[in-house]
Amino acid sequence: MRLLGRQLARFRETAGLTQRDLATELNLAEETVASIEQGRRPLKPDLADRLDARLDTKGALLVAVENMPEVDLIPAWAEEFLDREQEALALASYENQVVPGLLQTADYARAVFASRIPVMDKDEIEAQTERRLVRRRILQSTPRRSVSFVLWEAVLHVPLGGTHVHRAQLAHLRSLTELPGLAIQVMPFTHTTHPALDGAFVLLETPDHQHLAYTETQRGSHLIHAPDEVSILAQRYAMLRTLALDPDDTRGLLDRLLGET
Repeated sequence: MRLLGRQLARFRETAGLTQRDLATELNLAEETVASIEQGRRPLKPDLADRLDARLDTKGALLVAVENMPEVDLIPAWAEEFLDREQEALALASYENQVVPGLLQTADYARAVFASRIPVMDKDEIEAQTERRLVRRRILQSTPRRSVSFVLWEAVLHVPLGGTHVHRAQLAHLRSLTELPGLAIQVMPFTHTTHPALDGAFVLLETPDHQHLAYTETQRGSHLIHAPDEVSILAQRYAMLRTLALDPDDTRGLLDRLLGET
């Protein structure tokens, strides 16, 4: 993807355009053009086609996208998201399947990776777990950032990894509720509907106060820059926090669950 990005940069410069010029003409965020040129964001076929037309590159970019090696077809949004996560001023996350990665214990993370298909070998599971543990350091960073999580209650009841791992994970969540600047809330079973039934997502605010969103699917991920799309998810998150148990009631729920396990 870096090679394709450098090609785009060369074509753009030959056309006498800055990144901002090109972004404005194609109704894109300037950051989108920069990310593609730096190899941090994959170039999609529809955008490659539009770029070829504007830069008069005779279909060169589209052909390159359609013939990229399979390894380069893996979305790079996840990598960019991890970079953004580390520097974010504020982070908000809704999760309805598993405990969010930033809140996982090592054993819980291993259980998550061990459930993957195709099956990971032991060394790969350990490597992935270590990366996840490194990510958690942002919760202890100084100066502290604003971090908020909303979890569907079902996540707390599933004994992923077994009873011992489950209890240790609940205890870890309970300890995290005491950290300053970090809020954990649970969306209880008593709410039979809520505004995020479409699935999990993350909201980020960058050091330059850009607001981004991140979503994942079974076989891909997407870092969202468009302000209107980010706004929709921000509105949903605000409603989730209103409907969820407040942090104190969440602590009480965790205490009850720990008493039952």
